[in-house]
Amino acid sequence: MSKPTAVSVIALKTFPLFHGLSDDVLANVARVSMMRRIARGQPVVNAGDRSDFVYFVLTGSLKVVVSDEDGREVILSILGQGELFGEMGMFDEQPRSASVVAVVPADLVLIAKQDFRVIMRDNFDVAWRIMCNLASRLRNADRKIESLALMDVYGRVARLLIEMAEDVGGESVVVRKISKQDIAKMIGASREMVSRVMKDLGQQGLIEERPQGIVLRERLSEV
Repeated sequence: MSKPTAVSVIALKTFPLFHGLSDDVLANVARVSMMRRIARGQPVVNAGDRSDFVYFVLTGSLKVVVSDEDGREVILSILGQGELFGEMGMFDEQPRSASVVAVVPADLVLIAKQDFRVIMRDNFDVAWRIMCNLASRLRNADRKIESLALMDVYGRVARLLIEMAEDVGGESVVVRKISKQDIAKMIGASREMVSRVMKDLGQQGLIEERPQGIVLRERLSEV
């Protein structure tokens, strides 16, 4: 990580967690925050580390991963601008359950655990949004378990793309750059199988790979 720098109120306003807070409250948050630049491929936290900070993604993209002793890796999620991680450490003293690695260069805002607990205590909206975020994460985990147990690779690829897509000019587009290798690690399949599935979906007109992202067609939900 680079050396920490100061965080502005303007930067904090970009995070959904802090929407609606007054400038005075955000100024107090900024005083206990710091920003760091993370290089591509650099780990931010490693599984087993102490949970000392909450992290907010200001720019860039990161992957949340777990791996075994043989180096085999499973990607639990991809994080982008406005998202946060490390918040589970607010509620227990357990070590990190996964590693987080920068996919591309990223700017992160860090807040120490004890400082963030004070922010939650003094601002109910922040505490409520943290709980909603954890509930959303649990629902996503439930869907992933269901997908792995009940769907074939076609269904798993389709569901992942649909969940990652954003509305861009009336089209459903996966804007975040994600490799076929990373898709394979997220759905429990081989890269070769994912490549075949993606090619087949393209030939069926269900997806279209463009420079700006992967465009999804409505019929993809039927896979």
